[in-house]
Amino acid sequence: AAQTPAAMTSRQAPLCGLAPRCLWLLGAVLLMDASARPANHSSARERVGSREENEILPPDHLNGVKLEMDGHLNRDFHQEVFLGKDTDGFEQDAEPRRSRRKLMAIFSKVDLNTDRRISAKEMQRWIMEKTAEHFQEAIAESKAHFRAVDPDGDGHVSWDEYKVKFLASKGHDEREVADKIQNKWDLNVDEETQEVLENLKDRWYQADNPPPDLLLTESEFLSFLHPEHSRGMLQFMVKEIIRDLDQDGDKKLSLSEFISLPVGTVENQQGQDVDDGWVRDRKREFEELIDANRDGIVTAAELEDYMDPMNEFSALNEAKQMIAVADENQNHCLEPEEVLKYSEFFTGSKLVDYARSVHEEF
Repeated sequence: AAQTPAAMTSRQAPLCGLAPRCLWLLGAVLLMDASARPANHSSARERVGSREENEILPPDHLNGVKLEMDGHLNRDFHQEVFLGKDTDGFEQDAEPRRSRRKLMAIFSKVDLNTDRRISAKEMQRWIMEKTAEHFQEAIAESKAHFRAVDPDGDGHVSWDEYKVKFLASKGHDEREVADKIQNKWDLNVDEETQEVLENLKDRWYQADNPPPDLLLTESEFLSFLHPEHSRGMLQFMVKEIIRDLDQDGDKKLSLSEFISLPVGTVENQQGQDVDDGWVRDRKREFEELIDANRDGIVTAAELEDYMDPMNEFSALNEAKQMIAVADENQNHCLEPEEVLKYSEFFTGSKLVDYARSVHEEF
């Protein structure tokens, strides 16, 4: 069973900054040129599908977290916190009637008082519950990876142990790599892989709680893979995002700085529409959710609260925004017809005949 929000709020203490010039983008930036694609328009499903299953890199996408590692908005956030892990049945080729029934079944679970309306409080509770599910999924994944990189089972993983397994996952001979590391010989890896390793080592330092020994426990390894589980790593992620976007060096973000990320080369009207939509989405996010005191400036503390998956206040604001998207009758609640009509926002799938089907399936 998923842990309760209260259980998930216990976080590790802030970590010491042992590598102030650490690069946060890791494999995401090194393995793809972020500036060469339209930002915010590649889905998590596409990113996961392009990632090798046996890689033990920290993921560049974190489920249930508002921003990607590179500062782009998480395009799939609303679906992730509405569906949790229950995404089956909403694929593009799924049978529409079955999808509608499943969506109405989810509606009933969110509608705690069974009044056929989803209030902001009910949606907030549901968001927290689904986020906890993603937390549990990340913990299970981290445990599996930890066992894979801890061959002697001593409960600690050294940097060299991880490096061997990482290079093996990239196609290198594991025994040969281990021998080279033990004898301090040149690994003969390409420049791109070497840069990834250096950035991973920086992140390894950040996850290594004092006293630093370059040995990660299972909980430290979880922070290495999933910074949303550690207050210190979350703060570090925020610091790196601000550093990348901050143009005037005041360690804060203005609206113009937040919307000025490169969004790809505009070659035609379709590209212009994509870019315009991206800027519009970021402007709305900045003004309505991130800038808590509405002063036109986002501080590190505001960005941290916004990105913290288990922040109840942010979850309530998010619930209100999600309701506003589909609340056609302006009663500040969601009704079955509205959820079905705006199913693409909540599930990623557009379900037809919503007005008629609500009476058949709810």
